[in-house]
Amino acid sequence: MVIIYQAPEKAVSVINPAPDFEDRMDELAQITVPKGLKYKIVANSTIPTDLTFRDAWEVDEAELTDGVGA
Repeated sequence: MVIIYQAPEKAVSVINPAPDFEDRMDELAQITVPKGLKYKIVANSTIPTDLTFRDAWEVDEAELTDGVGA
């Protein structure tokens, strides 16, 4: 699982926890997503594997429904 949010620069940011991370993803999101930004916890397979245009990735804010950075 990874955490995604729409950065102010309009690029999607992806937070990928360490492989041995065992805590709750929502707790990690609360402390890593910038204050006031909505986020979504998604499966790794949701993230495109082709990084050629990664700075152009976008996500609809309506899909960011798992919480807001604290």
